[in-house]
Amino acid sequence: MRRTVIAATLLVVVVAATVTVLLVRGRPDEPAAAGPPAVKTTTVRRGDLANTRVLQANLGFGAARPVKGGTGTVTKLPAPGQVTELGKELYRVDDQPVVVFFGATPLFRALDTPGLKGSDVAVVMDNLAALGHQVGTRPRDAAKAELTPKVIDALKKWQKALGVEQNGVLQPGRVLVLDRPMRVATVKAQLGAPASEELFEITPTTRLITMQVLVSEAGTVKADMPVTIVRPDSREVPGKVTSVNNAPASENGGGPKIDVTVTPDNPADVADLDTAPVRLKFTTESRIGVLTVPLAALIALKEGGYAVQLPGGALKAVQTGLYSQDKVEISGDGITDGLEVVTAQ
Repeated sequence: MRRTVIAATLLVVVVAATVTVLLVRGRPDEPAAAGPPAVKTTTVRRGDLANTRVLQANLGFGAARPVKGGTGTVTKLPAPGQVTELGKELYRVDDQPVVVFFGATPLFRALDTPGLKGSDVAVVMDNLAALGHQVGTRPRDAAKAELTPKVIDALKKWQKALGVEQNGVLQPGRVLVLDRPMRVATVKAQLGAPASEELFEITPTTRLITMQVLVSEAGTVKADMPVTIVRPDSREVPGKVTSVNNAPASENGGGPKIDVTVTPDNPADVADLDTAPVRLKFTTESRIGVLTVPLAALIALKEGGYAVQLPGGALKAVQTGLYSQDKVEISGDGITDGLEVVTAQ
């Protein structure tokens, strides 16, 4: 009996020990204590900052001006988009060509009498000479230019080349004097209409970008300042403000405005466009070669102002400058290019 009790007691001890070992082996490891979260850092960098303003504008050929003829009936009209050329026919009246000359004074009288003097004679001399005809020496003072026999002879030779009557007389309705090459924008008249009506509109040949801006919104837009032109296809090309002028007051209110004209640096950049809406990017403020950090690196101080935090926890007070998108200009003692600072993002 005693042996039985001892054996049973040993069995219980063995089983208990075995269970204890199994429980110890099956218990999962305790997780290691979590350390402090890693801080995110960024670097102070030297670079350029700029703020821009984007305004809507229109690309075209500038303001159009009307052209009226003289007496007679319109028998041929130019095509829209046609560019005027020196000595070339632009339209016809009574089936006679109206030719383009360039100058500052329109023909206001018939040049039909030798000895006539005036700036209109100077225009004829200049254009005939440009077309290769010998007219003699024109006085420096345009008002003293004279319709000499030599000028009349050159006029007859030009008339022969043009295919019209060679009478040495030039009527004002047979020549359209323009200050520069122009482009036909819109044809207004119909064939058979009186030439005295508005026949067509002309514009400069250079594509321009124009807009009206409220004076209160114009900011620092000035003549000769660079601007980025954003085409309808989102391609960006460089341009320049060529004029800034006061504009008429808006009919629907809104305050005084200014007219702004922008010209592309390279006309070929917009040569494929006729008229189109565009956007203009103006740089309103800029800083070159300043120290910058992301805005998320700034810490507002209770006592006012801002600081940046070093990875070790120390704070360095900074002075802020230009804010541009998600960056800010900073300066201060110990703030250098390459300094590592804490950021919230």
